[in-house]
Amino acid sequence: MAAASERDEPRLSVGQVAKRADVAVSTLHFYETKGLIRSWRNAGNQRRYKKDVLRRIAVIKAGQKMGNSLVEIKETLAKLPESRTPTKEDWARMSRFWQAQLDEKIAYMMRVREMVDGCIGCGCLSMKSCPMYNPEDIVATEANGAVWLDHPEQAKAAKNCYDSKN
Repeated sequence: MAAASERDEPRLSVGQVAKRADVAVSTLHFYETKGLIRSWRNAGNQRRYKKDVLRRIAVIKAGQKMGNSLVEIKETLAKLPESRTPTKEDWARMSRFWQAQLDEKIAYMMRVREMVDGCIGCGCLSMKSCPMYNPEDIVATEANGAVWLDHPEQAKAAKNCYDSKN
């Protein structure tokens, strides 16, 4: 039986990892430049990976499927002690965190959905009077852009304002 240090040696080539993880070699290089995975160089200056990189790539892919950016995934992975590959318990924590983020995104999209009908229905798309953007330009002193979308209470007030005019 191989010693633990031998099992942990980086032995997988970039091609082997790409095939087993079902990603392009260029994707592995990209992940590495972004600090999501790590490789070592052998005596011939070729990249080599530890086997646990496969789990790390699986977590990256799962995070992306949930709509997380690579920056968000990297921040989440960085919370692991010694930037290790996630264990089953780590995955449980990460998935709960990402589920909470998904809940926030869903709530945001539901607020947007509630406002879209009125906005598109009126046809104005006015930056000065459209409730989707900034009704009556009443927040011009505070912020620019679609500020109502990020604040449920303000979005509701904007929708009510719009509804009362139509």
